Amino acid sequence: MSLNVYLGIDVGSVTTKLALVDEKGKYIDSYMLKTAGKPVDAVQDGLRHIINQALCEYSVKGVGTTGSGRNLAGALVGADVVKNEITAHAVAASTNIPGVQTILEIGGQDSKIIILRDGIVTDFAMNTVCAAGTGSFLDHQAQRLNVPIEKFGETALKSENPARIAGRCGVFAESDLIHKQQLGYPVEDLLYGLCQALVRNYLSNLALGKELLPVFSFQGGVASNTGMVKAFEEALNAKVIVPDHHQTMGAIGAALLAMENHQYTDEPTKFKGWEVGNMNFQSVTCQCTGCSNNCEVITILEGSEPVGHVQKIGDIKGNIIARWGGTCGRWDIG
Repeated sequence: MSLNVYLGIDVGSVTTKLALVDEKGKYIDSYMLKTAGKPVDAVQDGLRHIINQALCEYSVKGVGTTGSGRNLAGALVGADVVKNEITAHAVAASTNIPGVQTILEIGGQDSKIIILRDGIVTDFAMNTVCAAGTGSFLDHQAQRLNVPIEKFGETALKSENPARIAGRCGVFAESDLIHKQQLGYPVEDLLYGLCQALVRNYLSNLALGKELLPVFSFQGGVASNTGMVKAFEEALNAKVIVPDHHQTMGAIGAALLAMENHQYTDEPTKFKGWEVGNMNFQSVTCQCTGCSNNCEVITILEGSEPVGHVQKIGDIKGNIIARWGGTCGRWDIG
């Protein structure tokens, strides 16, 4: 038995997500793993896992990639659609949550807010600079307080008198948290106080000047934290929906975009096949000296043959899958 599916891949700085939807856009399966600074390995591991846990044979009709590593992933697997995270999350939310108008998304290293009206993105904002409120920051503070990140939310919900913590900056939030910890505040009050501070920071920065209307959808890894969900609901005075597959919504959106593209163009997919998960790839970084920018250009090669020391980009030989990094785009491939 073979099932026609569309594959979405979301490569982020912290995690890589893969998702499958059928020809009607219905969720089939997904998988998430740590990127661990090796996006090529993460994509390959994800492909192998998806196919190994499959209950039937998958016939891929289209592939979409998104996330900070979307171009790399697209070149590796043969993507039909390469889109940014804003578009992917908006498509996934509007498809799965009727009437959604505001998307709150917090991942491992960044956060974003997306405003939709009648299913169309009308405004958005991203924060990729400050770590306050991201998953990595919450992980770090949980470790500091000796609380497993899985218990963060349920512990925070026990708070009756949350601590007032400065959340305008990750550094200030951490120092204020340490100070109040030394004063003897209960752990649950510190955790929920941190949730409230981070929500205040998120709304005062990303949501500044924006009209936030229900229905609200909370997406990304931090949406697993029930303390953050409650803090958002208190601040917005509204119900906040956490989708069933909130952690992989970006990948689901990429899969839906691939489905839409295939149905509109009816062109065969560029997908290179599941065997991509077992191919050998290597990356070579070389400085371009064509101008004063001295860009570092990254080249992805297929094969395990040693490249050796390369001084000039033009000297790189082999089956080049992708190349990017230059300001002018002279060397870009894929």
